[in-house]
Amino acid sequence: MAEAPILGSDKTLTLDDDVFGAKFNGPLVHETVLAELAARRQGTASTRTRGMVRGGGAKPWRQKGTGRARQGTIRAPQWTGGGVVFGPSPRHYTVKVNRKARRAAFRAALSLHAERSSLFGLDAGGFDAPSTKQAAGLLEDRRGGSVLLVLGSEEAAVAKSFRNLSRVNVLPAEAVGVADIVSAATLVASQAAIDALTVRGSKREREREHAAKEASA
Repeated sequence: MAEAPILGSDKTLTLDDDVFGAKFNGPLVHETVLAELAARRQGTASTRTRGMVRGGGAKPWRQKGTGRARQGTIRAPQWTGGGVVFGPSPRHYTVKVNRKARRAAFRAALSLHAERSSLFGLDAGGFDAPSTKQAAGLLEDRRGGSVLLVLGSEEAAVAKSFRNLSRVNVLPAEAVGVADIVSAATLVASQAAIDALTVRGSKREREREHAAKEASA
């Protein structure tokens, strides 16, 4: 059984070997990270073509006899205020990654932190009230760059304590993605978050979802 030391304590958190002891699969993690980053793009950039720009119905000057190049409309792309050629239009960047592959990449990312000893536990019960000073003290000797703090839904006092610290990203366990885990140099999680991450990455989760659907049917 793998373990993660708890910050500010001699105790440790027990980690599930199926989720935190998986073999790292670089290509799969890379594919999942690209898909997650692409899904975060809004894809709302838009331009107007010459057919969408207002005006320009009349020919600017006659076809021949002026000595100038022939022009059919002042809303052609070469005119100021004209349409845009091959400009961006609203689109989505979503790339599909199979659920089984996403879970495998999720386990691989978590296991990498466990293998490198950059995964630490956090005693959320030690924060009766928000305290940035207390939070900074816990990370003082452990952080080696950016920190990802993963918390449970009921641990608001802890989130308020860490969210103002430089290079510390605080996320609920349900919103953590593979890209967030891979980009962090240090991963810190409470017991509730570890349990939630274990459920998300477990191979048995699909069986639980299938059983829940059959029960509700």
